[in-house]
Amino acid sequence: MADSDAEQLALDGLAPRRRRRRTPAQRIAAERNPIAQVILDVQATQLGDTFDYLVQAKDDDAALPGVRVRVRFGRQLLFGFIWNRVQTSAVPPSTLRFIERVVSPSIAVSEQGRMDITDIARAYGGTRANILRMAVPPRVARVDAEQRLVTGRFAIGMSEPMKRDMRAWCDRRFESLRASYDHVEEVRRSLAAHAGSSFVWNVLPGVLRWARDASWTLMEALLLGKSAVMVLPDMRHVQDLSEVLQEAGLRPFAPAKGSQGAWDGDFAVLGAALPPEERYRAFQAVASGQVRCVIGTRAVMYAPVEGSGVFAIMDDNAYQNADGFMPYAHARGVLRLRARNHRGTFIDFSAVRSPMSQWEILDGSHEGNAVCGTSVNVQGLRTATQEQSPWIRWLNHEELSRLADLAIGARVPHTAVSVIQRALKLGPVLLSIPREHAVDVLCCTKCHRQARCNRCTGPLHADTHAGRVAHCLWCGAAAVDWKCTNCGNEGMRVLRVGAQGTAAELRGLFRNVPIVLSTPLQPRGIVTDIADRPQIVIATPGAEPRIRQTVGRRTEAEGASRRPERQQSSYQAVVILDAWTSLYALGVDARIDSLTDWMRAASLCLPRTMGGQVMLIGETDPACAQSLMLWDSGILARQELHDRVETALPPVVAAASVWGNRDAVMNAVNEVGAMRGERAAVQIHGEYVPALLGPVPIAPPRTLADRQLEGTHDRVRAIVRVAVADRDDLALRLRASVAKHMATRNPKELHFKMDPKDLM
Repeated sequence: MADSDAEQLALDGLAPRRRRRRTPAQRIAAERNPIAQVILDVQATQLGDTFDYLVQAKDDDAALPGVRVRVRFGRQLLFGFIWNRVQTSAVPPSTLRFIERVVSPSIAVSEQGRMDITDIARAYGGTRANILRMAVPPRVARVDAEQRLVTGRFAIGMSEPMKRDMRAWCDRRFESLRASYDHVEEVRRSLAAHAGSSFVWNVLPGVLRWARDASWTLMEALLLGKSAVMVLPDMRHVQDLSEVLQEAGLRPFAPAKGSQGAWDGDFAVLGAALPPEERYRAFQAVASGQVRCVIGTRAVMYAPVEGSGVFAIMDDNAYQNADGFMPYAHARGVLRLRARNHRGTFIDFSAVRSPMSQWEILDGSHEGNAVCGTSVNVQGLRTATQEQSPWIRWLNHEELSRLADLAIGARVPHTAVSVIQRALKLGPVLLSIPREHAVDVLCCTKCHRQARCNRCTGPLHADTHAGRVAHCLWCGAAAVDWKCTNCGNEGMRVLRVGAQGTAAELRGLFRNVPIVLSTPLQPRGIVTDIADRPQIVIATPGAEPRIRQTVGRRTEAEGASRRPERQQSSYQAVVILDAWTSLYALGVDARIDSLTDWMRAASLCLPRTMGGQVMLIGETDPACAQSLMLWDSGILARQELHDRVETALPPVVAAASVWGNRDAVMNAVNEVGAMRGERAAVQIHGEYVPALLGPVPIAPPRTLADRQLEGTHDRVRAIVRVAVADRDDLALRLRASVAKHMATRNPKELHFKMDPKDLM
């Protein structure tokens, strides 16, 4: 028998089954607008455009623009968002695939939200998928089922008694604000109008003063039927604002009492650090319009609110407000852009005015720049500032000599010791010390000023281990034939700046006095609350404990479920130590950051009318000291802006930081025209300066630990400067260069960031 006639033997009942081939289900495309333009959840820059898919007839009603879907891309099954529905496609019909599944019938991104995301991606040189990753949290299925149970008084309409109580609170607060600030009436008119406007609000000192001022703007917007969004630098600020909003009569978004599975509230907390279920639940409540007030950290800048409203930020210059993922959007710019798109009101609350805010007050031209514009300054009245601020003194060498202090040169002079001892008889005293970290900086051997580059004024750095000559951290130029711009001296030395061990040194000055340490690196960590009794608190910036004072007692009728009200008190005195460290801090915004830390600590002190004193000890920049003593950050802001004009630094110009492999970086800056071409120079007051700073070497990524990956051994950073009107064009050019780099599968590292806070 031939091999072709051979047959495999099998026992009865064990013969292999012959499976039928299933005929694939017939898919019919929708009749109207059968093409869905989908944004894929892929972060690659070269895949940032929409991809066309067919919509089945059975999904026609559910597959709406803004809905989350599941599609096939190559051999992968990916999530995506329908961005639009159209009738025809430029792609050949034979290559179009159907959408596999509509994940959720609820619209995750509204039409207004899609417009905002497109504009944000364009302004920062990213893709819409980059923004969607942060703006829309992952779906939690069971939250969608319970969403119908969510209610909100502002969504369904408040009762008249509640509305009267909240209006009375806002009116009382407005009278207090009008007696303390200028241009407050203009803010109120702007909130009621349906037109884009912007304000820079310089907050007066006082415990939770900023939170009460911000609460008034949020409440006014809600009572006018508008939305309210506020970005805060950290969760401590979120908790403080939440407490004040509850005092004003708003309820936090939480499980409803006496209802199974129902949630209600008047304001929600939204942030990337929340558990997935809580974050998605709050997101859905805001997106559906059931909650129209949302506060939180920088992820709130993408809150899915609709229509006109308030878009506010606290401490816009804080590093936490810059996103750490591509396209590295900044909360201030995003809120500014959204306020313009929504015809709402942008408000920048801060004790210290940033250079960008100062520039917007004086100039603010925004042609070709979507993230800035003209702003109105809201500043404290002179009499109110004097009454509400503590007595602030600068105890430098000159002042201590005038006071004939015998302890000149001591870390805590005798004058400060006397003030602390008197204040301890009445209550707690705060000693603010620099942040607990150490860096090596170069300074002049004669006048001790920080050594700066004679070419671009950037900070100089010396690699003591490699034995290299000192070089600039901004432009990379070697410090050859260096001379101090202050005294003309030619010598430099390395200075070690740090705050560790400060607490141990201060213990010997105040014996038999309770001392509380509150720093992130201490074993106990940050102390949140302390009692209102005599004690010394030693804290780093941002870790200052709040003084809690219990008011009232629980009665038997109230029961154990109700807690007594807790109010925050102020320190009797605040001492800011080691002011000289601000002279050696690195970064373009070093002085602004130092003044922010000092003002935040000083705002916790009693006003001068009640005996509160603040002492700034040590040498520092006179502009910083004057701004603190007069509680007028405009003094430093004007000086900073003048220096930025002289050195051609943001916000006078727009800048982008490009980093990665040396070859990739140099190729990118060349493609955008920063080396040779129309972007090779930028004009400042009639003079042309080079557009390119650097490149300078940078360390490998921290995530690599002790190993190195291909393309990370020669990492550099370069700064590209352009005119403010050319900012958005620079972002698009850099995005195109990075997309081209990634599309060619080049393994070398390449990234860029618009509006970097630091140029190092």
